[in-house]
This record gives sequence, C-alpha cells and structure tokens, in this order.
Amino acid sequence: MANTQAMATSFKVEILGGVHAIGTPPTRATTAKDTFKAALYEATGSLGAGTTVYSVTDEVSGAGYTAGGITVSNATSPTSSGTTAYWTPSASLTYSNVTLTTAFDAVLIYNSSQGDKAVAVYTFGSQTVTSGNFILTMPTNDASTALLRIA
Repeated sequence: MANTQAMATSFKVEILGGVHAIGTPPTRATTAKDTFKAALYEATGSLGAGTTVYSVTDEVSGAGYTAGGITVSNATSPTSSGTTAYWTPSASLTYSNVTLTTAFDAVLIYNSSQGDKAVAVYTFGSQTVTSGNFILTMPTNDASTALLRIA
C-alpha cells in the first residue's frame, strides 16, 4: 500500500461540526486559534483519506526530528473566492538540521488542539535528508492553488 494525497474525510465532516478553528474560532470553550502541526511519514506508510488522527506509526525518525512534527504557522485567515473556501499556512514548513535516512514522501497536517485530528495528507517525491534542512514551500493562498481548498 502507498500513501495517497487527500483531505481527510473526517476533517470535512468535522468542519461542519465546528471542530477545527483555522481562523477566528467559533464560540466554544477556548477563544484562541487551534494549533496545527505537520508530521512527516515514511514512503512505506499508508496514510490517506481514511486517516483520522495523528499517529507515530510510519512517522519518520532521526537526528533533529521531533515526533509529532513541527508547528504550522497560522497567521493567514481562511477566506473564499466564488464557491471555494481556502487556506494556506503563512510560512513554509521547515524541518531544520535533520537527518532522515529512511525515505519519506508524505506530510500529515493535523490539529493538535483537538485531539490530534487529521486535516489532510500531502504527498511529494520520495526524500531523504542528511544533516540539512527539509522545506515544504507553501503554494499561493488563492482559490486555485491554496494548500487547503473546499469547493
């Protein structure tokens, strides 16, 4: 089985239930934005639309990498254009000074404020890193290319 890029089906449902607050949060127990994280996964993993929560299973490990990944910069509020709602993190995802010798090809964005619930899995060409930085450059935040789009 291979990783597949997809927005988690559970996230789509949870959006309707108000679980995730990427922008200004709805009225609930907290008034702060939720914290989102980005974890890297081995190329032999099986993440995809059925992924519901963050898990250490098949997550990369190595020097400089912390289990659970990195915090996603969230200074951009979600917006819409036409019938498409969209959001992109406000900065690239940067894993600094890491050594990841097992091939990896996926990142899971998840909501660490809401029980580590999955948001989406994104795939890319298989990578390894030796004593360097791994950077996932974020796309333009618009209705056609934003990282997260709901049409």
